[in-house]
Amino acid sequence: MSGQPLLSEYTNELWGADWPAVRELWPLESTVSHLNHGSYGAVATPVLEEQQSWRQRMEANPVRFFARELDAALDQSRAEIAHFLGTDGDSIAFVPNATTAVSTVLSCFPLEPGDEVLLTDHAYGAVRIAAERWAAAAGARVVTVPVPLRAGDDEVTDTVLAAVTARTRLAIIDHVTSATARRLPLVSLVPALKERSVAVLVDAAHAPGMLAVELDRLGADYWTGNLHKWCCAPRGTAVLHVAPEHRAGVRPLVASWRESDGFPGAFNVTGTDDLTAWLAAPRALRLLDQLGFDKLRRHNVELAVAGQNLVAQALNVERADLPRDPAVSMQLVPLPAGVAGDELEAAALQARIGEQIAVEVAVTNWNGQGFVRLSAQAYNAPADYARFAADLPALL
Repeated sequence: MSGQPLLSEYTNELWGADWPAVRELWPLESTVSHLNHGSYGAVATPVLEEQQSWRQRMEANPVRFFARELDAALDQSRAEIAHFLGTDGDSIAFVPNATTAVSTVLSCFPLEPGDEVLLTDHAYGAVRIAAERWAAAAGARVVTVPVPLRAGDDEVTDTVLAAVTARTRLAIIDHVTSATARRLPLVSLVPALKERSVAVLVDAAHAPGMLAVELDRLGADYWTGNLHKWCCAPRGTAVLHVAPEHRAGVRPLVASWRESDGFPGAFNVTGTDDLTAWLAAPRALRLLDQLGFDKLRRHNVELAVAGQNLVAQALNVERADLPRDPAVSMQLVPLPAGVAGDELEAAALQARIGEQIAVEVAVTNWNGQGFVRLSAQAYNAPADYARFAADLPALL
C-alpha cells in the first residue's frame, strides 16, 4: 500500500515531554490500549475527586444537600456548561444521556396520524428505536433516508431534503454519527429543514468536546449532547437544549414536584438521585481547557488519522478506500468482507479483541459492512495503534 505514512512518522509535538503527565491524569489500565473513548468516555482523576467531594458533602448532611443546596449548585453547573456550549443556562437541562433526551423530545412532540419523522440510515440504533416507538404511538411513521458513506456535504443535504414531504414534521439528524464516524452538514441542513417547516432534533452525542459547539448560532429546535464522552465528565451527564418557542411543551419523562417549574427547572429533581456527576462536569471542562481545547482537538484528529493509516496498512486497505472526516476524533478502517457482517458479529469481535490482545476498540457494522472505529484522546499515543495494528491481522 504505497504512499501511506507510517505511524512512526507521526510525531506528537503537542504534548512532547509532558505527555506522560497528561496520560497519568486518567486512571486507565496501563496494560491495555484504550482506543474506544467514543463509546463510554474516560474520566480523569481530578474529576473523579471533584465528584467524590460532592458525594461526601451529600452524605454528610443529606437533608441540607437536597433541600437547600442542590438547586443552586445545579444552576451554577448548568450555567458554566451552557457558556461552554454557546448558549445560556435557561436553554439547557441536564439529562442522564442523549438517548434519554431524544425520548424526552419525542414524548412531547405533537405528532399526529400520518405524520413523518425523518432519520438517515446513519442514526444511532437506540434513537431509531425511540423514534419508531413514539411515532407508532401517534399513528405516524419513520422515514429512513439512505446517505452514502462518502457523500459530500452538498450530496448529504440534497439527499435529506429530497426525502422531505408535506407530512414531515421532525427530522433527527446526527451531529457526528456513531457507527460511521462522520459529521453531517448541520450548517446547511438545519436552516433548510426549518425553511420547510420541519423541526430539527440534533443527536450530538459525540459533539461536545470533540467539536466547537455554538448552540445559539446553530439554531436547531432541539439538540442533545453527552458530556461523558469527549468532555470526559462523569458518566450519566448530558444536556438537552431547547429553542425558546418549544420550551413550554417540554417536560422530563418522569414527573415530579417541580413539574410546574417548566423547562429547565423541572429536570433538576425527578426523584432522589445521585446527581454529583452533573455537579462535577464543569471540573472536566476546566481540566480540558487547561490542556487547551484547540490543541487537544488537533492532537486527537491527527492521532486518529495516523492510527487509521497504520491499521489500514496492516489489513491491506488502500488509502483511497478509507472513509475519513478531517475534523473528527474517530476514524474508520473497513474490515475484510464477511467480518463483523452484522451487529452481533461486530460485538463478538470487539469482545475477542479486548480479551485476546488487550485492546479496547469499537467494532461497528453499517449496512452489512464491518468497521474498526478508532478513537483518539489525550491519553493515547502512537504506540497504542502500532500495537493494535501488529496484533489484529493474526486475530482476524
